[in-house]
Amino acid sequence: MNLEYERRVRQLAMAWLDALDPSHARLFRREALRGFSVDGQAIALMNEQGGIMKPRQLDAALSMRTAFTPPGRTPPYADEPGQEGLQRYMYRGTDPAAAPNRAIRLAHEAGLPMIWFLGVAPALYLPIYPVWVVGEEPRALRFVLAFEEQLFVPVGQPLSEDRRGWVERVTKARLHQARFRAQVLNAYRYRCAMCRLGVPTLLDAAHILPDAHPRGLAVVPNGLALCKIHHAAFDQNLVGVRSDLVVAVRRDIAAIQDGPMLEHGLKELAGARITVPSQQGLAPDRDRLEERWAEFVATGS
Repeated sequence: MNLEYERRVRQLAMAWLDALDPSHARLFRREALRGFSVDGQAIALMNEQGGIMKPRQLDAALSMRTAFTPPGRTPPYADEPGQEGLQRYMYRGTDPAAAPNRAIRLAHEAGLPMIWFLGVAPALYLPIYPVWVVGEEPRALRFVLAFEEQLFVPVGQPLSEDRRGWVERVTKARLHQARFRAQVLNAYRYRCAMCRLGVPTLLDAAHILPDAHPRGLAVVPNGLALCKIHHAAFDQNLVGVRSDLVVAVRRDIAAIQDGPMLEHGLKELAGARITVPSQQGLAPDRDRLEERWAEFVATGS
């Protein structure tokens, strides 16, 4: 293996992905990922048919892919965390010696970072990088993955409640919340549901019901694309959204006389309807909105 070349290709691939997305929307269609090259040679970044990509120029796997699973369907592979909280990625097939599995194993042995392409919609991918393979569980037919912050977590060992909680928070931020943001912003066409601001770097995916709630899942029907001002206002119940999608402004906020941000950015929202996805299954869940509205009303609105 030419370790220097392997590292260089990965460094250039990740820099290319950074430059490919000046809007920071962080989502790519398959065809957009086909233009990467090094020294005049085209190098495939993603395996569009299988999960693991080892370009012909490399010895170790460069990337892995998790296909999009429509809401309500079971994913074909259970890429789930282990007892210490680190994420798992299933083998290709059941043979540990299969070429794709050997390629990932080689990336592990050489300490080479990889790119993880997460499907967030049909043919639409969120790349997460760098990701390292830090272990393997042959009996369970899977590899162990870590983000940079997790590289020193002991694989396969139970951790204290606090330490495991930290591992899970890193995974949530780097993986689950990143995917949630990508899916929500894509569903809302990268515009704030309240003010229609369309600058991706100023947009968040807001939860209708929070993470800690039994129904506070990181799924699009539990999300709203909101600019950072309206996300903060929604989280603090300064504004609320009824189940008929109409916005209300808390009475004490509506009574304040202040500058144009308050007047036009918040107070003028009262009575307006939010803009939501038209695609079936992506609009805000009405039951969740009703429960969140009751919390807003309880604040004295």
